[in-house]
Amino acid sequence: MVKLETHLGETNISQEYFANLVGHAASECFGVSGMAVTDATQSLRSVITKKQAPDQGVRVRLSNGRLVVDLHIMVTYGVNIAVIVKSIVNRVRYTVEEATGMEVARVNVFVDSMKTE
Repeated sequence: MVKLETHLGETNISQEYFANLVGHAASECFGVSGMAVTDATQSLRSVITKKQAPDQGVRVRLSNGRLVVDLHIMVTYGVNIAVIVKSIVNRVRYTVEEATGMEVARVNVFVDSMKTE
């Protein structure tokens, strides 16, 4: 749970909301073929449901009042990884800041695998 305090009061935003927001924004970027599984819970859930969860490969945490986003992605073979990562960082930062009003300190993108399609 992330707490945002303003002069008007306190807003609590769930980890699940952030993960879904970030996962959706990142997976729509060109060259991203999917999100990678990062822990046993995500792995088990994907085996049971037979599909990718929106929060798969996403971790959002608060550091000094600003958000830090970790993304684990799979890319399409033959694309320029540096360009894809820059696009993801910009899109995720914009999407989160527009939706929540919270500042994003960092977006860390980890390319875990490559798919040939």
